[in-house]
Amino acid sequence: MAIASPLASVIVFLVSLLIGALGIYAGARVIVGRTSYDHAIVTALIGAIVWAIVGFAVGWIPLVGPLVALLAYVAVINWRYPGDWTAAAMIGLVAWVTVLIALYVLAAVGITSFGAVGVPGA
Repeated sequence: MAIASPLASVIVFLVSLLIGALGIYAGARVIVGRTSYDHAIVTALIGAIVWAIVGFAVGWIPLVGPLVALLAYVAVINWRYPGDWTAAAMIGLVAWVTVLIALYVLAAVGITSFGAVGVPGA
C-alpha cells in the first residue's frame, strides 16, 4: 500500500477544488450571469470549509444533520452571489450536476478518481 506524500495530497486537493469551482462557476453563470472563476474558487473553498464544520458538528444526526450541512452550503452561495435562496439552491444544483459530469468523464478516461472539493456529494 503506497502512502501519499504531502505534496500529492495538496495537488489532489487543489485539482478537486478547481473542479468544484468549475461547477459553481457554471451554476452562477447560468443562474445569475456571474462569470468570475476566481469568485467561484473562493466560494467553493468557503463552502467546503463550512460543509465540513457543520457536517462534523451535526452530520451524525440522521436526516437532519446532512440537511443542515446542505443548508449551510447553500447559505454560503447565497451570501457570495446575488439573488435569493432559490437562486443559490439552483446554483448549487447546477454545480453538482456539472461536477458529476466532469468527474465521470475524467474517471472514465482514467485521469482521476470520482471526487471533488467544494461541491457536496461529489
